[in-house]
Amino acid sequence: MQFALHAAQKQIAQDRHRFRVINAGRRFGKSTLVAWEMFAIAISAPDARVPYYAPTRDDARDIMWGPLKKVCEPLMIDANESRLEIRVRNNFGGESLIVLYGWEAVQERGKGVGVKNNHIFFDEVSKYREFFQGWEEVLLPTLIDLKGGATFISTPNGMNHFHDLYNYEHDPEMNAAAEWKSFHFTSYDNPFLDPGEIEKKKLSTTEDRFAQEYLADFRKMEGLVYKEFDRKVHVVGEGPDMVVETLGGVDFGFTHPAAVPTIRKDYDGVYWITDEWFHTGKTEDEVVDYVASQKFNKVFPDPENASAIEALRRKGVNVREVRKGKGSVVSGINMVHELLKQGRLKVLAHCRHTIEAFEVYHYAEISKGRDYSNELPDHECSDILDAIRYVMMTDAAGSAGDVPKVHYGSQRKPGMSRPGRGRSVV
Repeated sequence: MQFALHAAQKQIAQDRHRFRVINAGRRFGKSTLVAWEMFAIAISAPDARVPYYAPTRDDARDIMWGPLKKVCEPLMIDANESRLEIRVRNNFGGESLIVLYGWEAVQERGKGVGVKNNHIFFDEVSKYREFFQGWEEVLLPTLIDLKGGATFISTPNGMNHFHDLYNYEHDPEMNAAAEWKSFHFTSYDNPFLDPGEIEKKKLSTTEDRFAQEYLADFRKMEGLVYKEFDRKVHVVGEGPDMVVETLGGVDFGFTHPAAVPTIRKDYDGVYWITDEWFHTGKTEDEVVDYVASQKFNKVFPDPENASAIEALRRKGVNVREVRKGKGSVVSGINMVHELLKQGRLKVLAHCRHTIEAFEVYHYAEISKGRDYSNELPDHECSDILDAIRYVMMTDAAGSAGDVPKVHYGSQRKPGMSRPGRGRSVV
């Protein structure tokens, strides 16, 4: 049984790195390639298990179920459409399993814990929410026993986690074992597409959107809330030397993540996000217990959760009032805007959820020249940013123009650097 791959597909198929990241333009032919690779892995190992993930279960069905059945048909034992599972005969006289999932199964239910996988395929991975949490805590451990691999395929969607994955190949720390390999292909690399049709898309869409969708070029997402956020400016490797107080924001959640950033304010009025607690499936009591354990000087919780706020007070937490309503959301966003512009908001490099949220948080309705000044953003990926906003809209607004200053000549220890000067990380 043979199938003719085009040159770019063949380059990927012949690669033997454990983790492959494929950044490709629309209609490159990735779904066809993935179907054949899943089949090849399934028949080449005894009792193999090969899962495929798409953003939703419906996406998995629409994108992969039909092509996969056609590829597997010669050796297919059973195709269970309700479970999106296909069993095939393998080369060792046994059966192997290929199963399709939606990412929400991982994000909401931790689906996948406790199994052993030979290889995992992630399709349109740039659209997954809370990717690193699901990958590192749930799915990566399923590859350990069999020393399995993973393939991450997508078209860019701003500068988010897929951008980070793509750069792992050149990260000395992440790729110390030389297991990561990245590929970049445009829609033009599919010889079966008419270039003239791609050129029509170029005429009918914005330059940034065409570059992202068809050239697979990483661009800042259109309609971003915090356009000022820049990793070179706002992401740092070290925290402040001298701290006035430590603040906590709290956004409660169970299905959506509960988010608690740790924010340290220095003597220059710079706010440093030094840690993040970001988890799904946490009860109100668990969130309250974590916040109480951190001994924050002040805590700024979601004002909609009265019972949790009362529980925090019973734990002795210094809870500060946060305003409600659309106007307060807009003013809070404006305050964060100003802090970013002034360089008074920094994020430590290990706070990956926070960094990604700044880079993908966007308005729901996107159009050229649109005035977003009085609009509310899309709620997706807002959890950690809401918690940060609760702090900034209250503490930063209340202390604007009245930031305490330290007299460096008398209050620094010998050899201590001036506060507020962390090392930037690109």
